[in-house]
Amino acid sequence: MTEKNESKKFDKLNETFNVSGEVVETEIIKETHENKIGEISNSIQDIKKDYEYTRGNLYSLIEKGQEAINGILQLAQESEMPRAYEVAGQLIKNVADATDKLMDLQKKLKNIEEDKQPRGPTNVTNALFVGSTAELAKLLKKQSTEENV
Repeated sequence: MTEKNESKKFDKLNETFNVSGEVVETEIIKETHENKIGEISNSIQDIKKDYEYTRGNLYSLIEKGQEAINGILQLAQESEMPRAYEVAGQLIKNVADATDKLMDLQKKLKNIEEDKQPRGPTNVTNALFVGSTAELAKLLKKQSTEENV
């Protein structure tokens, strides 16, 4: 069929539905599973990279903090100045906070990994009886007599 015959064929339909006979080209965008898989694997790699970077920084901060604590405690003991002890106490608190952040980081990574894993029902407690009401009544009667024995 030629294009002219095609347009005549649909003229009545176009008039009925009050549309023009123009052909409109549309672009179909398909998102493939491979693209999604690539995005997920990239995000997992980013999370692991960020985790390693943050973990390394926290370790470095903790180690430097411990060195600073040792130095300030030595200074405080030699000078016996209250301000030196105050600074030592603040440093100890900061190092303790950094170690807490390290533990929180572990917990957050664990939660992220659990979220990525597919979850399904682990324990089904509901039972479904398929049958007539008479069969159900017989089953219940049988169970009650077994329990009484």
